[in-house]
Amino acid sequence: MSRALVIDDHPIVLQGCRSILLEAGFAEVLEAATPLAGYQLYRRRRPNLIVVDLAIRGEGLAGLSFIRRLRRHDEGTPVLVLSMHGDPIIARRALNVGATGFVAKDAGPRTFLEAVEKVRRNQPYIGHEMAVQVALLGSRSRKDETDLTARELQTLALLGEGKAYAQIADDLGVSYKTVANTCSILKDKLKATTLQDLVRIAVMRRVHG
Repeated sequence: MSRALVIDDHPIVLQGCRSILLEAGFAEVLEAATPLAGYQLYRRRRPNLIVVDLAIRGEGLAGLSFIRRLRRHDEGTPVLVLSMHGDPIIARRALNVGATGFVAKDAGPRTFLEAVEKVRRNQPYIGHEMAVQVALLGSRSRKDETDLTARELQTLALLGEGKAYAQIADDLGVSYKTVANTCSILKDKLKATTLQDLVRIAVMRRVHG
């Protein structure tokens, strides 16, 4: 059964998220008003998607701490950050600690639904305008790519298009194992600790480049 968890301390936001998540096909939507309560629910119910507000009243950007704690034990569950802060620095921090996607609270329901559909497939999501702003922060220098081979650049570009290993292998006419090995080398060269990190870099490169 598909299950989503929403961590937010605003009842109206919770209600809106519940409605959209049910529309997206989730059979159950769990709710928590604090990161601690959310983490406890996550441990007990193992949701397929987590939506978390970064700023909980009285706890600052506690959502970042939640994501860090989650990622120490779970690299796979998609996390969509829902934030009142449209600051690209905060968006970058959220992505760097392990968020799968970032969407501002002032975005419309259609945008939120689009973000949900993306991250539930473990594809990174960040609005185009925000992605440009994040890229302009220089979170990844283009100098990091100077020692990449043509094959590595091709693979990185296809990752940025959201393609899986098998699709990349078909496009490049190589084996799945070759793509996996190439991505392993890319992670080392670009200092990405996980595949998810590498995909984020690829997405940012595609938007910025």
